[in-house]
Formats: sequence, C-alpha cells, structure tokens
Amino acid sequence: MENDRVSWRGNSGLGDGREADLDLTKGMYDAGDMVKFGFPMAFTATVLSWAILEYGDNLEAVKQLEYAQESLKWITDYLINAHPFSDVLYIQGRPLFQVNSSFPGTEVAAETAAALASASLVYKKINLTYSEILLVHAQQLFTFADTHRGSYSVSIPQVQKYYNSSGYGDELLWAGGWLYHATGDPSYLNYVTEQNQKAFGNLDISNVENLDLQMYRETAEILMCGLLPDSPTATTSRTNSGLIWIVQWNSLQHSVASAFLAVLYNYVLGKNPLKMSYVVGYGSNYPQYIHHRGSSIPKNASTGCSDGFKWYNSTSPNPNIAVGALVGGPFFNETYNDFRNNSMQGEPTTYNGALMVALLSGLVATSSVVRSF
Repeated sequence: MENDRVSWRGNSGLGDGREADLDLTKGMYDAGDMVKFGFPMAFTATVLSWAILEYGDNLEAVKQLEYAQESLKWITDYLINAHPFSDVLYIQGRPLFQVNSSFPGTEVAAETAAALASASLVYKKINLTYSEILLVHAQQLFTFADTHRGSYSVSIPQVQKYYNSSGYGDELLWAGGWLYHATGDPSYLNYVTEQNQKAFGNLDISNVENLDLQMYRETAEILMCGLLPDSPTATTSRTNSGLIWIVQWNSLQHSVASAFLAVLYNYVLGKNPLKMSYVVGYGSNYPQYIHHRGSSIPKNASTGCSDGFKWYNSTSPNPNIAVGALVGGPFFNETYNDFRNNSMQGEPTTYNGALMVALLSGLVATSSVVRSF
C-alpha cells in the first residue's frame, strides 16, 4: 500500500491479475469483503471525480484534496490496467472475468468510460500526460460499450447475485455526458440529446424522440421537487423521520446520493429516532459491529483462510474502527440491528463513501464554483 493512513490495513491481493499477465494490485474492494467488482468501483471513481471537480476548493480548505486525488488515482490506475485492449475490460479479479466483443458488458464498460473521462478532468491541470492517457481509455471504452451492446449480467451471469444490471441506457448517456465535458466534442452532446433513442430503447419512456437538453432540465427539476420535503410534489416514499426510501438493502445509498444534490446529512449523522450516527467513528453512538473483515480481525492476528469465522462470530465490538465508513442504514421502520452478520444494514461500501465525500465537501462552505465545471 502507498500512503496508508489506516494503521490496521496492510497489503493484500498482490497477485491480482497475474494469470493474465496484468497488474491489478491496485483498486478497491467494493465493501466489507475482498472482491474488486469493476462496476461499482468505476461508479465510485466517477462520483469522487465529480466531488473534486465541484468542491475541490472546499476539500483543499480542510486539507483533504490531495488525499481525494490519491484515492481516485488508486482506482483509475487499476481501471487502466484492467483495459489492456480496446475491446477487452477485466471486470473482476479472483477469479478473473472479462467482457469483450464476444461477451459484451455495455454497462460496466460505459461506467468505466465515465470514470476515466471524469478523472481526466481532475488531472488535466496537475498531470496532463496522465489526463490524456485516461481520456484515450475512456474514448475506447465508450466506443466498445456502444458498438458491442449487451448486458454484462448476461455475459457473466455470476455477477447477478451481487451487482446485477437493470439496463445499460443510463450508463451510455452518463459516459457520453462525461466525455462531452472532457473533450468538448459536440458529437458526444449529440449522442446524449439526439441519438439516445437507441440507448433508451428498452425503457418505458414516452416521447423518447424528443429527449433533448430542455427535457433533461425539466426532468431534473421534477426530480429535485420530489426530493425537497416542502415541495408540493415531494415524494411520499419516506420514513416517519423524512428519510427518502428506495430499497431496504443499503438503504442510505440512494438517500445520500440525493443529498449530494439536496440536503439530508443531519439524519445520517445522528438526527434520527435512534440518535445514532450511521458514519463509523462519528459521535459517541455509532455501529460497533460493522460487516467488514478488515475491521473485524485484530491487526496483529495470525489468521488462515478459514479462521475469519472466529472473529465473524465474536460478540466483541470490532477491534479496528473504520473511521468515516457509512453503513447500509436503517430499515423502513427506522430500526438498526448492529450485528456483524447483518450485511444488509451494517456493510459499508466504497460507493457510499464516495457519495459522502461529495455530500460533506459541498457543505464545508459555499463553493467558489460559479458554474458547474
């Protein structure tokens, strides 16, 4: 590990990618276990890039900008290495899985394109050579994703249990939008405003042929009005305390993602019926038994491959505090069961973490950004 700020974390996965003659030792595990899923990792990188681009001055004010950039590069270095050929992308290690022209994975390739395009903007002023490398990979991946359309959940059915896809139209537009920002090439703008009927072809969206920038704006306004609690069209899908409710598993993910655009941070940090912070290490009352291997096993313990169950079943709180980790969150009735085997509520994820960085960095102070990047 480089610049390790977590005293209880050590090296792992040093052989990742070796069987394909690749160096996949960087990157991040998606959550509390030890799997590098490319799809959520790419989303994590995109959101982190967005946070840096929008609120970099705020991050700098609290001396966190350099750390955010280092974390981003740790992911993008991995994603570059996972893309050895224009039409090949490795989406998981141990065991290695790849998508290619014969077994396509449009959503994961497009999400990775978005990650690298957004990161190219982050590094444009501080490392132009690296920025250009990121952009080349982003453009190749977007072409691959769009040319060889097909769901990675079909090509690699093993992922359905973990990060199943509901369709790839959104990732194609997401990637096209980021590439337009990164290049200024009007063909990408045209793609997301005039050519996106193909991308939305399998979705139930009326008047799809007229999806243009004005419609995107109107849709965004409708979304924001649904999120703001005092709006006459506010969504009624909320808990009694006002938490926006989408799904039971990892319930805070969508709320925090919405809060990046609106405000719902007080609930997460303790203003809730349990008076508990869902961010580990924040306040005096936070989850003690999170579903996280590294946090659960004493840092000096000598453990074999199957010895982890000793700590998994332990009744003692986690010996290592994963400071800043955002757990899954409460149930709809706003209860939380603090047990290590409760992965539904108690497992932190990197993408939740990136969303929290985005949310909190936006709240440091009023940003000096006068318009979106």
